[in-house]
Amino acid sequence: MTSGRGRNRPADLLRVTAIGAVVVGHWLLTDVTYHDGRLSGRDALRYVGWAPWVTLVLQVMPVFFVVGGYANAVSWSARRQRGERGAAWVRVRVLGLLWPTAVYVVVAMGVVCVVAATGVAQRDELRQAGWFVALHLWFLPVYLVLIALTPALYALHLRWGLRFAALVAGVAVVVDVLVVGPGVPVVGGANYLLVWGAMYLWGFAWHDGSLTRPRARCAALGAGGVALLTALLVWGPFPVAMIGAGTRVENTSPPSVALLAFAAAQTGLLLTAEPALARLLTRPVLWRRVSRANTAVMTLYLWHMAPVIAVAVALYPAGIVPQPSIGSGAWLALRVGWVALLAVLLLPLVRVVLWAERPLRHLPPGIGTLRRRSPVLLAVGTAVAAGALARFAAVGFAPGGHPAWPVLLLFAGGLLLVLFSGRDAPPGSADR
Repeated sequence: MTSGRGRNRPADLLRVTAIGAVVVGHWLLTDVTYHDGRLSGRDALRYVGWAPWVTLVLQVMPVFFVVGGYANAVSWSARRQRGERGAAWVRVRVLGLLWPTAVYVVVAMGVVCVVAATGVAQRDELRQAGWFVALHLWFLPVYLVLIALTPALYALHLRWGLRFAALVAGVAVVVDVLVVGPGVPVVGGANYLLVWGAMYLWGFAWHDGSLTRPRARCAALGAGGVALLTALLVWGPFPVAMIGAGTRVENTSPPSVALLAFAAAQTGLLLTAEPALARLLTRPVLWRRVSRANTAVMTLYLWHMAPVIAVAVALYPAGIVPQPSIGSGAWLALRVGWVALLAVLLLPLVRVVLWAERPLRHLPPGIGTLRRRSPVLLAVGTAVAAGALARFAAVGFAPGGHPAWPVLLLFAGGLLLVLFSGRDAPPGSADR
């Protein structure tokens, strides 16, 4: 099922389902408003009492990190056995993320520049819209760092097995205690890497079978996650919302031990169901659809907020879209049409973007010859690009109502450093 004879079909299904749930979740929880000639938006989590409980279903980014760890373990272990250098593998994987992200960033910045130059929106509106379409980039810096560390993390996993993942999770707990207890927020940033990294390492354990053989280990992980999460929510200071809730203690900013427990419950449940999912995906029609969707998940994720801005600008000022009280029955009923409309707009947009990105797939995985400083250029370039994306996610594409030129230049510089760090693998050699 997961051997070299073919792809792990349940992993592909989980990746597609996770991104789909993230997209729908963002759409459902976004409430666009238009009053006194000004467009704005609200997060339903802060206005609807029962909304935090919905996040227990809609928070599926742990699945993405677990599947990402699995996929990168498959790819790197195969390349490692063939004698490929870790830097070559990292370069190809990093560029595979940075190129489609660069397309999105350039288009978003282009739109911001046009709007700022023409003055069709007030500065505050442009600032908010620019932040709104950049917020979801938050996961890319974390994921880029994990990719860069994969050869080293995989070596440690081979030596220590699940004990290494447990150690990472344990350090994350210590960090969380410092953040929630004495109130040392400066250390909380470490949990972006530790908490999501622990999930990433579970993907390694999924790949080599140490987490799934016997299958009872999955059930134990899930049961332990449920028990710990219940205790933390009932007796601890953590909110039910598994997505930022604007409270003093949150589960995602920075990631908390409650989110880690939730991820353990979610991962254990899904890996326990892996054999059933594999049998389901033996149906040719279903597998073809999953396989086709799997090639577009990154594009789908990057561009899914663009239709929200398009609908808001085109329909709300014209009074075409009603604005019932948030959380009301009419508001809930409108969510169905809202999601359907955004899906209708997003699907052709994704097709166009995929078509436009085709030339990027034929670009070389690096330019120039390898030199002694090549690994340094790769590491610095990845770090700079990740830092720029983190800044975009924090302040948006138009902080203060002006285009974020310094951040764009920083991102471009990081991309160029990665690209010109050399090449020692033929084009198209990366596993998908």
